[in-house]
Amino acid sequence: MINIEETGNLIVVAIIGEFTLDDFRQFEDQVLYQFHFNGEANLLLDLRDMVSYSVDVAWKEIRFMREHGSKINRVAVVTDSQWQAWSAWVSNLFTDADVVVFSDYDEAYGWARV
Repeated sequence: MINIEETGNLIVVAIIGEFTLDDFRQFEDQVLYQFHFNGEANLLLDLRDMVSYSVDVAWKEIRFMREHGSKINRVAVVTDSQWQAWSAWVSNLFTDADVVVFSDYDEAYGWARV
């Protein structure tokens, strides 16, 4: 399940349980909408309650970041999982955005909304 909120140029995404292809499509639509009207965006990805995701989702994420990563300024990833932190680092290879991993949500929010 995915929950998406938008505040100005910040898109806050919380993933709960399994991150599915349908969830990714919702995320993609929201970010592309933001790009259309504001030209760029910052992202806060709250992955603390994410249980799993498929290889298809990982591949779509990499393709999305390669195609649109230049329009993303900052990506804050909130997680306590070393695996998810590593995944965020790998995603950083495909974008010019600043990608930072946080364990504290409020700290991540403050950094991402700049």
